[in-house]
Amino acid sequence: MKIFLYTYRVLSPFLRGQDFPYFSVFFSGWRSLSIQSFQTKSVFLIISFFLVTSCSWKNKWVKGKIEKEEDSKKAYILGYKLGDNAKTLFSKEEDQKIFLIGVYHSIKNKKPLVGVNVIEQKKTGKLRSARKPEEEGKNNMEQGKVFLEANSKKTDVKTTPSGLQYKVLKEGAGDSPSAADSVEVHYRGTLIDGTEFDSSYKRNQTITFPLNGVIAGWTEGLQLMKEGAKYEFYIPAELAYGSSGTGRIPPNSVLIFEVELIKVNP
Repeated sequence: MKIFLYTYRVLSPFLRGQDFPYFSVFFSGWRSLSIQSFQTKSVFLIISFFLVTSCSWKNKWVKGKIEKEEDSKKAYILGYKLGDNAKTLFSKEEDQKIFLIGVYHSIKNKKPLVGVNVIEQKKTGKLRSARKPEEEGKNNMEQGKVFLEANSKKTDVKTTPSGLQYKVLKEGAGDSPSAADSVEVHYRGTLIDGTEFDSSYKRNQTITFPLNGVIAGWTEGLQLMKEGAKYEFYIPAELAYGSSGTGRIPPNSVLIFEVELIKVNP
């Protein structure tokens, strides 16, 4: 791709404070981005450069690292899962880049540019404080226990020894995956009150991921399926995101997933 060389020098944390001739690319939203910190803009520009340049050399380097080092593999899986959560929250490319800046600032223990203890819940208009997870988690745990107990009594719902509950919506006829396989799926995820927190159907795009890199309820549940099958899973919090929660999922939440297994990739 064409890259434009700028002659000014940029101070960036990636360059450890050194003056350095900087290569930049044109990308949408740079001029309109309302970030006052020059250093933050520098990080934004570097991340954008990394994202829009050719992926072949990056993929080769990453693949080599994760095949050799277990920590690198864990880092990639965690990054992938964080990205999967982030794209459900932020549809604009500009916001996705700002998300990456936030991750970088957190890893480097930099002072946040805004308060991070309170997250606004757009749908309800309520504020969820990161300082009170115990109370929220306790209520969710009690409600989840009642839900799962009642749900287990339904004739079309089965329960595994781990506590995972599922209902067969459509049986498949293809292969079943192992935990070491990658799978291609369509899915919709909701809380027990019906609040939808994620849906590949809405994005009109299936997702492929390693089965051993997701929550335990998915890893166990999808191995019960065959290609072409469609199940509904009722996943206890301990087989999902537990007491921490994530993104739009509050702590100790029972999750309901409607999952369609499209393809198994050994």
